Amino acid sequence: MASTHQKIWWSVFLTLLLSNCQHEVDGAPQVPCYFIFGDSLSDSGNNNLLVTKAKANFKPYGIDFPLGPTGRFTNGRTIVDFISELLGFHGFIPSFVTATGKDVLQGVNYASGAAGIRDETGQHLGDRITLTRQLINYQLTVAQIATLLGGAAAAADQLSKCVFTVGIGSNDYINNYFLPNLYPTSKEFTPEQYATALIAQYSLQLKTLHVFGARKVALFGLGLIGCAPAELAAFSPPKGTCVDNINSAVQLFNDKLKSLVNDLNTEFTDSKFTYINIYGIGSGDPKAAGFKVTDSGCCGGRTGCAPSATPCSNRREYVFFDEFHPTEAVNVNLAARAYKSSTPSDVSPIDIHTLAHL
Repeated sequence: MASTHQKIWWSVFLTLLLSNCQHEVDGAPQVPCYFIFGDSLSDSGNNNLLVTKAKANFKPYGIDFPLGPTGRFTNGRTIVDFISELLGFHGFIPSFVTATGKDVLQGVNYASGAAGIRDETGQHLGDRITLTRQLINYQLTVAQIATLLGGAAAAADQLSKCVFTVGIGSNDYINNYFLPNLYPTSKEFTPEQYATALIAQYSLQLKTLHVFGARKVALFGLGLIGCAPAELAAFSPPKGTCVDNINSAVQLFNDKLKSLVNDLNTEFTDSKFTYINIYGIGSGDPKAAGFKVTDSGCCGGRTGCAPSATPCSNRREYVFFDEFHPTEAVNVNLAARAYKSSTPSDVSPIDIHTLAHL
């Protein structure tokens, strides 16, 4: 386990990588629809109307986003915004709370800040749409698609061609296991046992997704959350290092998730699941891509981003926008590697570009 900021959580590779993929997105989308599940790393506004502290529909969030603050937990676009762009979609995939009518035929974003695999995760922050509830919302969308296309068979055919991404599990550590004063899980499970329990529940949730039509599914592994500014503030590791026990726990989860992908591909021969190695993609030297600040958020430093706060002006030089979430400059690089892998370790077994073209 590396303990320096040369293993920094998020991708630090040149923005040129995305522009090299740009020729792929001209013309019609490569798939008819894109469905998104996850947490605040993918949320595009589903938490806006909830009673929760996990909100980002105020400035300076969205300061670099074309539509301003929308509920995205960053200064600009998220990883899934960039992936949808790379898949050829013109415009953003609508959040579940805003998708209406035929909008759903091109996909829906169900992700919710503070959501987790476990239902209790993040409850101290207020309401959130857990993965269990996201899957219920997705089933409502499937029914809508069936109505729009004239039946369940037509809906199933449509969904079989779509790309699905699921990025969840960070909050099960940040807002559950590593908050022992609020949650009992760290007393009930060793890190190994907890990762096993999470993957067991996640497996059932992914099988539900399969039952309702998902056939091309990319699963994001967890990043180095022990390097997030909030965790550095909470645990005070030596300067220039990360919280190693958190990153070690994350690795246990990721290893089991990668194995789960293999198991799902063996069980469901009509489908393809793939693992996106966020941890590995984010393990480069941030200075190589021009990032100068790795241990503090552009807005709020290590304590969070308050409404109407003044963020840093040099946002492209920051890995984190707030105490947990990456900047747009990081998201663009991460999305590019997930979409078209640069090294064999980036994905297992295939990247999102290959998944889309199956």
